[in-house]
Amino acid sequence: MPISSRFVVQSTIVLLGVGLLTLLVFVGMTFWLNERSQVYFNEVIDARDIRGSAVELSSALQTAESSQRGFLLTGNEIYLSPYDSAKTLAARQLEALTQRLAGDPDTQPMLKRLEAVVADKLAELDQTIALKSERRDEEASEILRSNRGKALMDEANVFLSGIVRRADERLTHSVSEERANAANLRLASIAGAILIVLVVGGVVVTVSRYAREIGQARDEVRALNIGLEERVTRRTADLAQARDRAEVLLAEVNHRVANSLTLVASLVRLQANALPDQAAKDALDEMQARILAVSLVHKRLYTSGDVRFVELDEYLASLLEHLETSMRAEGHGGASISQELEPVKLKTDASVNLGVIVTEWVTNAFKYAYPDRPGDIRVRLKRLDDGRAELVVEDDGIGRKEGVPARGTGLGTRIVKGIAAAMRAEVEYLRRDPGTVARLVFPLPAD
Repeated sequence: MPISSRFVVQSTIVLLGVGLLTLLVFVGMTFWLNERSQVYFNEVIDARDIRGSAVELSSALQTAESSQRGFLLTGNEIYLSPYDSAKTLAARQLEALTQRLAGDPDTQPMLKRLEAVVADKLAELDQTIALKSERRDEEASEILRSNRGKALMDEANVFLSGIVRRADERLTHSVSEERANAANLRLASIAGAILIVLVVGGVVVTVSRYAREIGQARDEVRALNIGLEERVTRRTADLAQARDRAEVLLAEVNHRVANSLTLVASLVRLQANALPDQAAKDALDEMQARILAVSLVHKRLYTSGDVRFVELDEYLASLLEHLETSMRAEGHGGASISQELEPVKLKTDASVNLGVIVTEWVTNAFKYAYPDRPGDIRVRLKRLDDGRAELVVEDDGIGRKEGVPARGTGLGTRIVKGIAAAMRAEVEYLRRDPGTVARLVFPLPAD
């Protein structure tokens, strides 16, 4: 029985309507699942940051307590060198933890108690150190024997462990939800593809009885389009999932590298403390500063959204703050740092090299520029018009005198020259009256 053109048109409209509705449902579901994936991705980032702050706070408290114990047992003030840095880090991480958990009402009582415990713990550390410094050893020992400090530390660890556990649970839950979303997306893709294939098949069968040649050609085109769309959809989903996993893993790698470098720097410091030779101590101190300069780059990477580039102004500001604190702790307190840093982005490897150069120049200025009076060390970073940038470290100290060999081993100068050659940069030292200017001009990456 022949079919009419009206039947062909009506059946075709109905089938295409079903197919369009299916496509709209599939697109809507895809959009919804992608939005949920973004929400869970943000949850993963937030939980990771909370966990990192809790771990850093616990590590800082342990470092401060270790410094206190070493000073109380030996009376040697060298054990106090990391103490102030650990206290500053603990306060900063506690503040970061409070801000990140501000939206969680369940953790507010615990956070308030944690703030009180940390404050009491630091006060107890300061009190015992002060008593030991005043040679009131018996009073300091009595406070230590009371075990109040241990109780405070245990209580803080309990709170921090709870925060880390909650963050791990959030990470686990978010990852599970992300996997479930991916499975739902795959199921929706398969169901939508099957339904669309059925609709297209019905249209092809109906139209083929009316115009077989046209129907066959349309069937081939539609089959090719459906296969291509399905492959593109799966490939896009796979690439997005792989990118998200790679970003999380790379951030975790930078976090672990930063922690490992910090541990290495601490080991170098301990080794320096154990050496009787002052030249060896100085060499290890310089090595520790170089390691920490590299560590700060990786810390900056795992807290940033782009692991390819480093914001030099932010990185150098934190590096200079750390150097000034370290130099004062080592007894080189005659100088102070002022800085003028323009916003400049640089690739990761180049940023590591630049951090080492800044460490060398600033450390030398602290040690040698002002041997008998206070002074200023100025650090400037600015972008030049020719696609390069300029780094300047200058002081008003005694300067470099002709015919007088440079102080130190000369290793730092060789390191700077080697790094400058690797960066394709220009380095020069200018004598001022008074003072010295160290200048580095280096290329910037193309935008």
